[in-house]
Amino acid sequence: MTTTHHATDETLMRYEAGTLAAAPAIVVKAHLARCPACRARVEEYEALGGALLEETEATQLSATALSDVLAMLDDEDTTPLAPPPLAPVELEGIRLPDALRGCDIGRWRWIGPGMKMSRVGVPQDPDANLILLKVGPGRALPDHGHVGTEFTYIISGSYTDRFGTFGPGDLAEMDEDVDHQPVVDNGADCICLAAMEGKMRFNNLIGRMLQPIFGI
Repeated sequence: MTTTHHATDETLMRYEAGTLAAAPAIVVKAHLARCPACRARVEEYEALGGALLEETEATQLSATALSDVLAMLDDEDTTPLAPPPLAPVELEGIRLPDALRGCDIGRWRWIGPGMKMSRVGVPQDPDANLILLKVGPGRALPDHGHVGTEFTYIISGSYTDRFGTFGPGDLAEMDEDVDHQPVVDNGADCICLAAMEGKMRFNNLIGRMLQPIFGI
């Protein structure tokens, strides 16, 4: 399926510059693996950064810099070794994005009828709010908004809200001005990877009752 929902230019620039927080960066990285259009945009920003560096005044190196580097290379075994094949990232048999490699992926736990959540630990940012969601066909998430921006990558299945249908490879960015209620399309579970800069803001009693269970 072709991706139809993409990262914003601001997000891609922050990702390329390394200023995007760890959890959203993982979500964007997962999207980039399946979106040639966004990868091309990131390459443009990389080229722009390289051009700016070329215009920066060069720093004078010491007279022994080259010989020092060559000496270090002589002291090391520079024979390249083929890296071992990497095992796929999985949770209970479900293939997950390689962007989650190295993360601490928790088990699925029930958070509501037809809904399960797995909390993902990010080694470089223990306070990161990163989760996996699995929602059954025809199920609706509680109507909610966000404190800060929510970044959601669709791994499999699809859901529909007032902004359209989001399928595998798509990325949804919802800021604090957005309220929505995703409904999973019929046919299969929808599995998503979501990073939140703040907490979800539920708009009905059921959602507020479930918030302690969500923990988000």
